[in-house]
Amino acid sequence: MSEPSGRSLADDEYDNPEEFQWDADVSSSTAETSVSAQVLDLMRRGNRAFREKRIEEAISCYSKAQLLKPGDPVILSNRSAAFSRISQLLRERSATASEYQPLNGLDPTTHAELALKDADKVISILSNSPKPYLLKAKALISLERYEEAREALLTGLQIDPLSHHAKNSLHNLDKVISGSAKRVKQWKPQRTDDFECTLCLKLLFEPVTTPCGHSFCRSCLLQTMDHGNKCPMCRMVLFISPRTYPISVTLNNIIQKNFPEEYAERKLEHANLTYGGTDILPLFVMDVVLPCQKLSLNIFEPRYRLMVRRIMEGNHRMGMVIIDSTTGAIADYACEVEILECEPLPDGRFYLEVEGRRRFHILQSWDQDGYRVAEVEWIQDVLPSEGSQEREDLQQMASEASELAQTWIRNAREAARIGRRARRLEVLQADGVPGARDPEKFSFWLVNLLNLRPSERLNLLRLRDTRERISCGLDFLRRTEEQGCLVQ
Repeated sequence: MSEPSGRSLADDEYDNPEEFQWDADVSSSTAETSVSAQVLDLMRRGNRAFREKRIEEAISCYSKAQLLKPGDPVILSNRSAAFSRISQLLRERSATASEYQPLNGLDPTTHAELALKDADKVISILSNSPKPYLLKAKALISLERYEEAREALLTGLQIDPLSHHAKNSLHNLDKVISGSAKRVKQWKPQRTDDFECTLCLKLLFEPVTTPCGHSFCRSCLLQTMDHGNKCPMCRMVLFISPRTYPISVTLNNIIQKNFPEEYAERKLEHANLTYGGTDILPLFVMDVVLPCQKLSLNIFEPRYRLMVRRIMEGNHRMGMVIIDSTTGAIADYACEVEILECEPLPDGRFYLEVEGRRRFHILQSWDQDGYRVAEVEWIQDVLPSEGSQEREDLQQMASEASELAQTWIRNAREAARIGRRARRLEVLQADGVPGARDPEKFSFWLVNLLNLRPSERLNLLRLRDTRERISCGLDFLRRTEEQGCLVQ
């Protein structure tokens, strides 16, 4: 790519040296007058050399003047322009000229850095003039730092919006930047089988490389390991666990950088599998779970192990559903559960602690990679409006039922033997009783005290009347007290 010419981006007025002005002061001493005279002479000699293209001699004169009068903005400006000019000349010098007349000294980049350093010093001294910003832009262009050069020119225009020198320089720089962007072509590797997973035949996503040297998508490899512990390619035994097996960072970065569009598609595909959306849930077909209910699960089937891994990468939630005995198909109502704890076991199983959250109605379901996924609609009880008499009556009913339930728990704990049922009561009491301000949640907490059949729990899930559910809970409590039964 050809280098942009610094001269084409700067106006002649700023490319030429500035004359040094000496203000004679009658109060100055003879020594000070002598120093000023030396500075004036050095600047005149330096400017003459600059115009006659003896740039190195000009720089030498400016540097000597700078030693005699440090921090002078005119001296620094002229030296910055001289450094930029010699950097430009060295860059434009042909290879043939260098062969016949080799040059010693600093390289073009170093001269440009020195020009930038002087321009920054002038800005710190004289920040209310556009000239030092043009000098800075010229040095930055020589260093190919075009965006920073553009910022410097824009700053100069803010100081003097009418400066046609800054406008012209900015216009020329924008053309250089635009032309450079069109000419630059980055090397891009061809899409080959080397970047494909041999299991899903798609671009590798979160690639892992096995000890035998084969690379697969992490999710694909872990899915095959649900059925065995051998490499799918060479059948070498793999002593790895899903929890600790790392992603190949270098390979992943190469794929992400060189195939960004296809990588984004794979990422979206993976996200859809791990988190289908607010109304899409993976289903675990086992039993009826009610909101507020806690239970432990032992996941050992390969299809559900895959499902749990995806859930743990997403929102940690799934649906718990039962096969309806009356229809032979999955029930139309179920409950969402949140995975509170997930412990991977050495043999690939998962031990889960889950708790029921929200109820839903299944609109449609389908198979995905061996397990069932459903589109759902969330359901809630139809409650009386806030402030109405019906709402107050319902809250009063919930408060009375809460007192009765806690009394029942205390009596049951005293009568129960130490064992599983007693621990169940302790857990329920430790979690606390939902307040009467949330009667729907309380109603499910209440019926969770009872040892209900799956069909009875399913009917309570379908029920959308909080008062009726509390009444059912109280009836069950009274019945169990009469029969001398305890909770599950």
